[in-house]
Amino acid sequence: MLRELGRLLLGAGALLAAIGAALLALSRFSGWGRLPGDIMVKRGHFTFYVPLATSLLASVILTLLVALARWLKGR
Repeated sequence: MLRELGRLLLGAGALLAAIGAALLALSRFSGWGRLPGDIMVKRGHFTFYVPLATSLLASVILTLLVALARWLKGR
């Protein structure tokens, strides 16, 4: 049981690291995080940022990836 848990945690960590690296690369080379619909308010030294459109797009992409993974697992 401990062996399976260890493998699961290592796999989840590797997956999170890969997703993080992809998001960093995506933010560097595109407008990711600065989409129309993201709210940014700058007043002096204060900045308030709410990434609404970015969050919605990320949610749709992750939902499609999970659905694809479930579909491939069921085949």
